[in-house]
This record gives sequence, structure tokens and C-alpha cells, in this order.
Amino acid sequence: MPLPGVLRHPAARVLLAIAAGATLGAVAPAAAAPCKVLADLFLNAVKLVTAPVIFLTVALGIAAMRDLGQLGRVGLKALVYFEVVSTVALAIGLVVVNVTRPGDGLDLSALAKADVSRFVQQGGALSWSEFVTHLVPASAVEAFARGDMLQVVVVALLAGIALVTAGGDAEPIVVAMERLAKVVYAAVAIVMRFAPLGAFGAMAYTVGTFGLRALLPLGRLMLDVYLTMALFVGVVLWGIARWSGFSLWALLRTIRDELLLVLATSSSEPALPRMLAKLEAFGCHRSIVGLVLPAGYSFNLDGTAIYLSMAVVFLAQVYGVDLSIGAQLGVLGVLMVTSKGAAGVTGSGFIVLASTLAAVKVVPVEGLAILLGVDRFMSEARAITNLCGNAVATVVVARAEGKFSAPQAPADGRSGGRAD
Repeated sequence: MPLPGVLRHPAARVLLAIAAGATLGAVAPAAAAPCKVLADLFLNAVKLVTAPVIFLTVALGIAAMRDLGQLGRVGLKALVYFEVVSTVALAIGLVVVNVTRPGDGLDLSALAKADVSRFVQQGGALSWSEFVTHLVPASAVEAFARGDMLQVVVVALLAGIALVTAGGDAEPIVVAMERLAKVVYAAVAIVMRFAPLGAFGAMAYTVGTFGLRALLPLGRLMLDVYLTMALFVGVVLWGIARWSGFSLWALLRTIRDELLLVLATSSSEPALPRMLAKLEAFGCHRSIVGLVLPAGYSFNLDGTAIYLSMAVVFLAQVYGVDLSIGAQLGVLGVLMVTSKGAAGVTGSGFIVLASTLAAVKVVPVEGLAILLGVDRFMSEARAITNLCGNAVATVVVARAEGKFSAPQAPADGRSGGRAD
């Protein structure tokens, strides 16, 4: 039976699912909590297809370059962009939280606290050397089995370089991989049909489990975080897009369905497979999209950077710790390192925060317990900002490389970009 009118559009179905889930969570929390299984099933299905999508996209993208010099140039431009913009995001978070001071006057005894021991344990184990060692998997099969995005990217980089080095001998393999990519994108389209169910389950569980009451004591921090991220997207990313010569709003319109999906699931990962196709349709060459976007998911987390800098200073304000400008610059330096060390780690925001607090030793790590109850409600803003930041980064690098053309017809979830 065909869907009526507006419900034929994926965005409308996701919006309806979000509203229905939030309503169920508010009206019947006990019935809403078990809906988490729907969200978990959808996210697991997304992870199932994400690893092969990343591998094929990155490897074929490098093969399409046919020039390892260009690969190094694109990679360097992307990494410089990531570091500069992520640092700007960290700095903006520090400035706003110092001006608005959302932690002043909060009564610690009145704040709900939760068990954060697992985050503290993981955060304590997080180090730069372990991150570097973790980059290269001992087995390619292990990287795919664990769904470790960063390791899959490394395996794909090696495969892509090997395809370029082999030259004409690798052409049959490239053709076979392109055919396999079409099959994988068809699987992605099937999985994304269930996005409304995943959105419904995630929102019902979140509202039903944590409740709106959890927002009240920390509402000021939430408001500041949301406004800061809106400022970052509307001013910083808009300025970067204008400088680069494209319209941020046109880009956001192109990825609006993916933004809604991220809003519903509190994670940017479910949007990755379709983002690859949407950015190609927007005009970016496949070779740029395939390299920059997956790398950005690990190294260009603008929303997470803003949240981390604000959270550290907020906790200092709650505990009455006066952080000098020098101390805050030290925090900024630590975050520049630790924010990269959790790439691809589940719950990375909290793990990095625990790692940072343990490193700077100015705020009790136990302060994380104050934030855990509302973290789920702020994760939507982080994930959406991360997605916007990576979309802008991809277009900027594509234009800088002369690999950008007029937008094509809207993508439908399958690869519609050019392979030339």
C-alpha cells in the first residue's frame, strides 16, 4: 500500500517517529524503556553495512586518483583543516562557558548523579601512544569484525595504495569492487528503510528513561551548549563556506534527511553511508569524499570539541575551582590531544572527558556523574555539529583540489557520483 502524501518523504517519516517516541516516553515511561531494542537493532544493522561501505569508498576513491602524490596532498590539506577548525571549536567553547558561567551557584547536593566508573576506567587507559598503536590492526578481519572505523580506514588506505601501485593489473579488481559497491549500497538502502523505527525506539527510550526532569537542574548548561553549537555552525562554518565559495545552506538542505536521522539516533554514524552519496551528488569528486569524510569522522569532531571544553570549565565552576587563563589554555592543549585519542571509541565523548580530567587534575573525575543524566540530550547537538563540520570539510577540500562541480540530481542513498 503506497504511503499517503507527505509520509512518502524519508524526513517526514523520521520526524513523525521522533514525535511519537517522545510522546510515548513522556506519557508511558515504563512502556517506552523496552523500545531501546528497536534503536539497538537499527544501529547494529547500520554498523553491519558501514565497514564495507567505508572500505570500498576509500579504496575506490584512492584508486580513482591514480596519483599517490595527490593522495598525500589531499590528506595533508584535510588534516590541517581538521586541526585548525577543531581548535577553533575548542576555543569557542572555552570563551562561551567563561562568559555565561552556567556552573555558578549550582547546589552539588541537589544534582542527580550516576555511576561513571566504566568511563573513568576507559578514560584512564586512554593515551596517545595506545591510539597510534591501535591505528594498525593485527588482522584486517579483526578490524571488520569489531567494526572499528579507524582501523577499517587504515586497511582501505593500504588497499587503495596497492591498487594504484599495481596499475593495469589491478583493473579487474577495481571493476569487481565497483560492482560489489553497488550491492553494498543496495543493502544500505534496505537498512535505511527502517530508520523511522530506530528513531522511534531511541527517542522513546531516552525520554522514558531519563525523563524531562533530569534536564531542569542542568538546563542552563544544555542551553549554552546548544546555542554555542548553533553559533559555530551559523557563523564559523558559514564563514568557511563563504570563503571557499559555496552555500552552507544549500549543503544543509542536501543533507537534511541525514541531519534528522542524527537528531533521532544521537549518533552521526548511521548517516555516514548516505552522506558519502549525498556529498558526491552535491558536486564533490568521489576520490575526495572517500578519503576526507571517513577521516573526518575520526579527526574532525567539532561538536564534541565544543562540548568537551565547556564541560571541563562547567565542572570547575560547579566545584568552585578558579581556572586561570593559563590553566584553561593547558586544558585546551590536553583536549587537542585527547580528543583525537578516542576516535572510533563508543561513548568517546565521556571517555575523552574522563581522560582530560585525569590529565589536568583540577576537577574531580567523579564530576562526570553530574553530567551523565543529561549527556544523552546533548549528544544530539554534538552529533549534528560533527556531521555539519565534516560535510563542510569535504566540500572545502574538494574545491581546494579543483575536484568540485555543479551539484547533480539528489542522491537516493546509492552511489551516484563520478568515478572519472
